[in-house]
Amino acid sequence: MGVFDWFGGDAEAKVLRKHGPRAANKRAYPPDRWESIQAIAALKSEAGVEALLKRFEFTSDPSITDQEEKEAAFQGVLEAGPAALAPLRRFLRQTHAVAWGIKCLDRLLPETEATRELLDLLASMSTEYERDPQKKIEVLASLSERQDAGIAEAVKRFLEDVNETVRFHAVDVLLSGGRRSELPEPLLTLLLREESVRIRVRIAEAMQESQWRWAEGTRVTREQLTRSLPPGFSLGKSGRIERGA
Repeated sequence: MGVFDWFGGDAEAKVLRKHGPRAANKRAYPPDRWESIQAIAALKSEAGVEALLKRFEFTSDPSITDQEEKEAAFQGVLEAGPAALAPLRRFLRQTHAVAWGIKCLDRLLPETEATRELLDLLASMSTEYERDPQKKIEVLASLSERQDAGIAEAVKRFLEDVNETVRFHAVDVLLSGGRRSELPEPLLTLLLREESVRIRVRIAEAMQESQWRWAEGTRVTREQLTRSLPPGFSLGKSGRIERGA
Protein backbone atom coordinates (compact mmCIF):
# COMPACT_ATOMS: atom_id res chain seq x y z
CA MET A 1 0.00 0.00 0.00
CA GLY A 2 1.42 3.39 -0.96
CA VAL A 3 1.42 6.52 1.12
CA PHE A 4 -1.41 8.02 -0.93
CA ASP A 5 -3.61 5.00 -0.23
CA TRP A 6 -3.67 5.91 3.48
CA PHE A 7 -5.08 9.38 2.99
CA GLY A 8 -6.90 9.11 -0.33
CA GLY A 9 -7.88 12.18 -2.26
CA ASP A 10 -6.87 14.62 0.49
CA ALA A 11 -3.21 13.65 0.15
CA GLU A 12 -3.35 13.95 -3.62
CA ALA A 13 -4.95 17.37 -3.40
CA LYS A 14 -2.29 18.50 -0.94
CA VAL A 15 0.50 17.35 -3.27
CA LEU A 16 -1.08 19.11 -6.25
CA ARG A 17 -1.65 22.35 -4.31
CA LYS A 18 1.97 22.46 -3.30
CA HIS A 19 3.71 21.09 -6.36
CA GLY A 20 1.38 21.79 -9.32
CA PRO A 21 2.02 25.54 -9.58
CA ARG A 22 5.76 25.09 -9.04
CA ALA A 23 6.12 22.40 -11.73
CA ALA A 24 4.38 24.71 -14.20
CA ASN A 25 6.36 27.82 -13.23
CA LYS A 26 9.09 28.75 -15.70
CA ARG A 27 10.68 31.05 -13.11
CA ALA A 28 10.81 28.51 -10.30
CA TYR A 29 14.22 27.43 -8.97
CA PRO A 30 15.13 24.33 -11.07
CA PRO A 31 15.83 21.99 -8.11
CA ASP A 32 12.45 22.94 -6.61
CA ARG A 33 10.71 22.39 -9.94
CA TRP A 34 12.43 19.00 -10.26
CA GLU A 35 11.22 18.02 -6.78
CA SER A 36 7.69 18.99 -7.73
CA ILE A 37 7.73 16.99 -10.96
CA GLN A 38 8.87 13.91 -9.04
CA ALA A 39 6.20 14.38 -6.38
CA ILE A 40 3.41 14.77 -8.95
CA ALA A 41 4.66 11.81 -11.01
CA ALA A 42 4.44 9.61 -7.92
CA LEU A 43 0.67 10.15 -7.83
CA LYS A 44 0.17 8.19 -11.10
CA SER A 45 -3.29 9.71 -11.37
CA GLU A 46 -5.38 11.62 -13.90
CA ALA A 47 -5.02 14.84 -11.93
CA GLY A 48 -1.30 14.27 -11.63
CA VAL A 49 -0.96 13.80 -15.37
CA GLU A 50 -2.88 17.01 -15.98
CA ALA A 51 -0.34 18.84 -13.84
CA LEU A 52 2.67 17.17 -15.47
CA LEU A 53 1.50 18.03 -18.98
CA LYS A 54 1.79 21.73 -18.19
CA ARG A 55 5.57 21.33 -17.98
CA PHE A 56 5.62 20.77 -21.76
CA GLU A 57 4.27 24.25 -22.42
CA PHE A 58 7.42 26.25 -21.73
CA THR A 59 11.17 26.13 -22.27
CA SER A 60 13.69 26.97 -19.57
CA ASP A 61 17.44 27.54 -19.38
CA PRO A 62 19.78 25.79 -19.48
CA SER A 63 18.50 23.55 -22.26
CA ILE A 64 19.89 20.37 -20.66
CA THR A 65 17.82 21.02 -17.54
CA ASP A 66 14.77 21.76 -19.66
CA GLN A 67 15.19 18.43 -21.47
CA GLU A 68 15.71 16.49 -18.23
CA GLU A 69 12.59 17.98 -16.66
CA LYS A 70 10.48 17.22 -19.72
CA GLU A 71 11.80 13.66 -19.83
CA ALA A 72 10.84 13.24 -16.17
CA ALA A 73 7.35 14.62 -16.82
CA PHE A 74 7.08 12.34 -19.87
CA GLN A 75 7.97 9.27 -17.81
CA GLY A 76 5.49 10.35 -15.15
CA VAL A 77 2.71 10.53 -17.74
CA LEU A 78 3.58 7.06 -19.05
CA GLU A 79 3.65 5.55 -15.57
CA ALA A 80 0.07 6.68 -15.03
CA GLY A 81 -0.97 4.28 -17.81
CA PRO A 82 -4.61 4.43 -19.00
CA ALA A 83 -5.35 7.20 -16.47
CA ALA A 84 -3.24 9.50 -18.63
CA LEU A 85 -5.40 9.27 -21.75
CA ALA A 86 -8.28 11.59 -20.85
CA PRO A 87 -6.08 14.50 -19.67
CA LEU A 88 -3.74 13.91 -22.61
CA ARG A 89 -6.61 14.24 -25.10
CA ARG A 90 -7.72 17.47 -23.43
CA PHE A 91 -4.16 18.79 -23.41
CA LEU A 92 -3.63 18.15 -27.12
CA ARG A 93 -6.76 20.12 -27.98
CA GLN A 94 -5.99 23.04 -25.68
CA THR A 95 -2.23 23.54 -26.04
CA HIS A 96 -0.06 24.86 -28.86
CA ALA A 97 2.88 22.75 -27.61
CA VAL A 98 1.88 19.33 -28.90
CA ALA A 99 5.25 17.69 -29.60
CA TRP A 100 5.67 16.00 -26.21
CA GLY A 101 1.96 15.19 -26.05
CA ILE A 102 2.25 13.31 -29.34
CA LYS A 103 5.24 11.39 -27.93
CA CYS A 104 3.10 10.40 -24.94
CA LEU A 105 0.26 9.33 -27.21
CA ASP A 106 2.57 7.12 -29.26
CA ARG A 107 3.82 5.34 -26.15
CA LEU A 108 0.43 4.88 -24.53
CA LEU A 109 -1.49 3.63 -27.57
CA PRO A 110 -0.89 1.26 -30.49
CA GLU A 111 0.20 3.09 -33.63
CA THR A 112 -3.18 2.79 -35.36
CA GLU A 113 -5.04 4.25 -32.38
CA ALA A 114 -2.50 7.04 -31.89
CA THR A 115 -2.82 7.97 -35.56
CA ARG A 116 -6.60 8.07 -35.24
CA GLU A 117 -6.28 10.42 -32.28
CA LEU A 118 -4.11 12.74 -34.40
CA LEU A 119 -6.61 12.62 -37.26
CA ASP A 120 -9.38 13.60 -34.84
CA LEU A 121 -7.19 16.44 -33.59
CA LEU A 122 -6.50 17.60 -37.14
CA ALA A 123 -10.23 17.54 -37.91
CA SER A 124 -10.74 20.18 -35.22
CA MET A 125 -8.32 22.59 -36.92
CA SER A 126 -9.09 25.31 -39.43
CA THR A 127 -7.33 26.31 -42.65
CA GLU A 128 -7.89 29.99 -41.86
CA TYR A 129 -5.24 32.45 -40.69
CA GLU A 130 -3.65 31.78 -37.31
CA ARG A 131 -1.01 33.90 -35.63
CA ASP A 132 0.89 30.73 -34.68
CA PRO A 133 0.22 27.69 -36.91
CA GLN A 134 2.92 25.58 -35.23
CA LYS A 135 0.40 23.13 -33.79
CA LYS A 136 -0.93 22.26 -37.25
CA ILE A 137 2.59 21.98 -38.57
CA GLU A 138 3.64 19.53 -35.84
CA VAL A 139 0.56 17.35 -36.29
CA LEU A 140 1.09 17.24 -40.06
CA ALA A 141 4.78 16.46 -39.62
CA SER A 142 3.88 13.55 -37.37
CA LEU A 143 1.30 12.24 -39.84
CA SER A 144 3.91 12.26 -42.62
CA GLU A 145 5.64 9.38 -40.80
CA ARG A 146 2.51 7.24 -40.53
CA GLN A 147 0.40 5.02 -42.71
CA ASP A 148 -3.36 5.02 -42.45
CA ALA A 149 -6.07 4.89 -45.08
CA GLY A 150 -7.68 8.05 -43.72
CA ILE A 151 -4.61 10.29 -43.73
CA ALA A 152 -4.76 11.55 -47.32
CA GLU A 153 -8.43 12.51 -47.14
CA ALA A 154 -7.95 14.29 -43.79
CA VAL A 155 -4.91 16.23 -44.95
CA LYS A 156 -5.84 17.39 -48.46
CA ARG A 157 -7.93 20.34 -47.25
CA PHE A 158 -4.76 21.84 -45.78
CA LEU A 159 -3.46 22.33 -49.31
CA GLU A 160 -5.77 25.37 -49.12
CA ASP A 161 -4.34 26.65 -45.83
CA VAL A 162 -3.52 30.34 -45.64
CA ASN A 163 -0.06 29.57 -44.25
CA GLU A 164 2.59 28.51 -46.78
CA THR A 165 4.46 26.29 -44.31
CA VAL A 166 1.27 24.42 -43.46
CA ARG A 167 0.64 23.84 -47.17
CA PHE A 168 4.21 22.61 -47.61
CA HIS A 169 3.77 20.06 -44.80
CA ALA A 170 0.41 18.97 -46.20
CA VAL A 171 2.13 18.27 -49.53
CA ASP A 172 4.82 16.35 -47.68
CA VAL A 173 2.20 14.16 -45.97
CA LEU A 174 0.56 13.36 -49.32
CA LEU A 175 3.93 12.37 -50.76
CA SER A 176 5.18 10.26 -47.84
CA GLY A 177 4.20 7.14 -45.94
CA GLY A 178 4.12 5.06 -49.12
CA ARG A 179 1.74 7.50 -50.83
CA ARG A 180 4.22 8.75 -53.46
CA SER A 181 3.79 5.91 -55.98
CA GLU A 182 0.84 7.71 -57.54
CA LEU A 183 0.67 11.52 -57.61
CA PRO A 184 -2.45 12.58 -55.70
CA GLU A 185 -4.79 14.54 -57.98
CA PRO A 186 -5.03 17.52 -55.56
CA LEU A 187 -1.29 18.10 -55.94
CA LEU A 188 -1.57 18.59 -59.68
CA THR A 189 -4.32 21.15 -59.04
CA LEU A 190 -2.15 22.84 -56.42
CA LEU A 191 0.82 23.01 -58.78
CA LEU A 192 -1.19 25.07 -61.26
CA ARG A 193 -2.04 27.81 -58.78
CA GLU A 194 0.66 27.68 -56.10
CA GLU A 195 2.96 30.70 -55.83
CA SER A 196 5.44 29.16 -53.37
CA VAL A 197 8.52 27.97 -55.25
CA ARG A 198 9.51 25.39 -52.67
CA ILE A 199 6.06 23.78 -52.79
CA ARG A 200 6.15 23.65 -56.59
CA VAL A 201 9.66 22.15 -56.45
CA ARG A 202 8.48 19.51 -53.94
CA ILE A 203 5.63 18.48 -56.24
CA ALA A 204 7.79 18.54 -59.39
CA GLU A 205 10.43 16.38 -57.70
CA ALA A 206 7.77 13.85 -56.76
CA MET A 207 6.42 13.83 -60.32
CA GLN A 208 9.90 13.17 -61.65
CA GLU A 209 10.80 10.49 -59.09
CA SER A 210 7.50 8.64 -59.50
CA GLN A 211 7.82 8.74 -63.31
CA TRP A 212 4.50 10.55 -63.59
CA ARG A 213 3.64 11.15 -67.24
CA TRP A 214 1.52 13.75 -68.97
CA ALA A 215 -0.56 12.33 -71.84
CA GLU A 216 -3.37 13.50 -74.11
CA GLY A 217 -6.54 13.52 -72.09
CA THR A 218 -4.81 14.62 -68.88
CA ARG A 219 -6.98 17.17 -67.11
CA VAL A 220 -4.44 19.95 -67.67
CA THR A 221 -2.97 20.94 -70.99
CA ARG A 222 0.68 20.58 -71.81
CA GLU A 223 1.00 24.36 -71.93
CA GLN A 224 -0.63 24.83 -68.50
CA LEU A 225 1.68 22.27 -66.93
CA THR A 226 4.78 23.72 -68.57
CA ARG A 227 3.95 27.19 -67.27
CA SER A 228 3.39 25.84 -63.76
CA LEU A 229 6.67 23.96 -63.36
CA PRO A 230 9.25 25.68 -61.14
CA PRO A 231 12.60 26.89 -62.47
CA GLY A 232 14.90 23.99 -63.34
CA PHE A 233 12.13 21.62 -64.42
CA SER A 234 10.62 21.01 -67.84
CA LEU A 235 8.14 18.73 -69.55
CA GLY A 236 9.95 16.39 -71.92
CA LYS A 237 8.66 15.14 -75.26
CA SER A 238 7.75 11.84 -73.62
CA GLY A 239 5.48 13.63 -71.15
CA ARG A 240 7.87 12.98 -68.25
CA ILE A 241 9.05 15.72 -65.93
CA GLU A 242 12.73 16.41 -66.47
CA ARG A 243 15.19 18.28 -64.34
CA GLY A 244 17.59 20.69 -66.00
CA ALA A 245 16.81 22.08 -69.43
